[in-house]
Amino acid sequence: MTTTAPPARWPRAFRHVYAANLVEGVGFQVGQLAVPVLAVSVLAATPGQVGLLAVLSTAAFLLIGLPAGVWVDRIPRRTVLVTAGLACAALYASVPLARWAGGLTLGQLYAVVLLVGVATVFGDVASQSVLPELIGRERLVAANSLLMTTNATVQIGGRGLGGLFVQALGAPLALALNAVTHLLAAVVLTRVRPAAAATGTRPTGGFGRELGEGVRHVLGRGVLRPLAVSLAGVNLTVNLMTTMLPLVFLRELGLGAGALGLFLAVGGVGALLGAMTARPLAARIGVGRTLWLPGLLVAPAGALVAMIDRGPWLWSAGLGWLALAWRTGIGNVIGVSLRQRVTPDRLLGRMNATFRFLLTGAIAVGAGLAGLLGQYAGPRVPLWAGAIGAALTWLPLYRARERVTGEARR
Repeated sequence: MTTTAPPARWPRAFRHVYAANLVEGVGFQVGQLAVPVLAVSVLAATPGQVGLLAVLSTAAFLLIGLPAGVWVDRIPRRTVLVTAGLACAALYASVPLARWAGGLTLGQLYAVVLLVGVATVFGDVASQSVLPELIGRERLVAANSLLMTTNATVQIGGRGLGGLFVQALGAPLALALNAVTHLLAAVVLTRVRPAAAATGTRPTGGFGRELGEGVRHVLGRGVLRPLAVSLAGVNLTVNLMTTMLPLVFLRELGLGAGALGLFLAVGGVGALLGAMTARPLAARIGVGRTLWLPGLLVAPAGALVAMIDRGPWLWSAGLGWLALAWRTGIGNVIGVSLRQRVTPDRLLGRMNATFRFLLTGAIAVGAGLAGLLGQYAGPRVPLWAGAIGAALTWLPLYRARERVTGEARR
């Protein structure tokens, strides 16, 4: 897998996709904080209800994640991206409208996050699948590094300012902003030429056969299977912690949404550092080591998050959160680039859908476990469970390091 610097100018179609990703990312980060804050502070949600909210936000990847890959391989990807953006805009806009009308309920919030998840399934799969078509496989590491670096930068500003924004003006306005950014992103994506956003080779088999082909490509290929297992473990364990952090901050520690937003923004700093160091690290020690070694180095970091408290413990928890996010940032750049590189065009949608099914499904499982543990054992227990699990997630890639290294050199 090449890590050489790309030409200075990116294709026009990629620049449009990049701009849409940037605009949408700003609102998403604000809205991601606003939803649980709204549930806890306005609708008096219990730990179990907060966990259910997090589960529903990712449940669509379990329900339709695999079939979505088949559809994305059949439909022009620009159409998928624009439709997903418009749907998210309408759904998020319904929350502040209901709140201002005095009729907002947890039931509506559940429905909104579930349906937004459906739209996100298609949008995420199409976005990752269209990238090799827009720039070519030789520039995937550079493009993913740019996208992940930008996303991490947006995460820093979006969550930090979003926390202050939610605290000062209220969560409904934050979700209104989220709706506007999704709308703007959809408008930008309409400028992507259909030829650039269309799939290369259409699937010709039956639906079930096409779906199974994508699953077998991921689970049957030596390099993709350990990658999927490791990243799913990361998502599950980290989400065990993030689901309960709003309750720990707002109720146990008595800190506001601003402090929560700033803490989560530290994760954005870590992700940014990871995205920035991924390419030079892979060039120096190889792709295989870059995928597992950072996980080993930050294995104790989760325990710092689990011990979060006021004073010095808050700073040490922030350091642990930074380290975990740094590892995730590296894995996103190198892992996504590797799986895009080894997958033929006709299978890109189904490969990405299978990964999203497994990875985001792990998020849903983590949220559900966090809600159950938090409800019956207290919010600290999910933090410790996530910390212990996160310390082990590098092992599948370490065991498959020779296969990963060999595949990356092709």
